[in-house]
Amino acid sequence: MRRLLSILGLTISLFLSPLHAETLPEPSGQAVLTVTGAIDANNRGGAAVFDMEMLSDLPVTEFDTTTLWTEGSKTFTGVALSDLLELLGVSEGTLRASAINDYTVEIPVDSVADGAPIIAYRLDGAEMSRRQKGPLWIVYPYDSDAAFRTEVIYSRSIWQLDRIEVVE
Repeated sequence: MRRLLSILGLTISLFLSPLHAETLPEPSGQAVLTVTGAIDANNRGGAAVFDMEMLSDLPVTEFDTTTLWTEGSKTFTGVALSDLLELLGVSEGTLRASAINDYTVEIPVDSVADGAPIIAYRLDGAEMSRRQKGPLWIVYPYDSDAAFRTEVIYSRSIWQLDRIEVVE
C-alpha cells in the first residue's frame, strides 16, 4: 500500500509541476557565453552554456558599421540577440550582460529588435581576440539609424561579453 501511495504521489506531482525546461545540447568546446536566470532552455544546471560552435550554428546576422572603438567601417558577424532570446524562451525582463572583467550593463528585453543588436563573434571575418574586444561583443548597426548612436546604446555595447543574467 505504501508503494502504491508513493507512485500515486509521484504521478500527481508530475502532473502538477511546471513543464520542464527545454534542454540544449552540451557545448563540446570552451564555454564563451553563459546565460542564467529566467530562461526556458538550458544545458547545465539551469544555465544555457554556449561554445563558439553553438553560437555560430544559430542564425547568422551580419552588417557593416563604424564604431567609436574601431577605425573605418567593419563587418560584424554574430547571432542577433533577439534570436538568442527566442531560443531561450525570453520575452520580457532585463538582461544583465557582464564582461570578463565584471563590467555589467542592463538591456531591457523590450529594447531588443530583430537583427539589432547582435552578439558578434567575428570582426571582418575573423574571430576576435580579447585585445580586439572579443571573443564576444554586443554590437548595434550604428550607421543604420541615429537611434543607435546614443549614449545609452553605446553604453550597452559591451565587449568581452561572457555572461547574461535574465531578470524579471
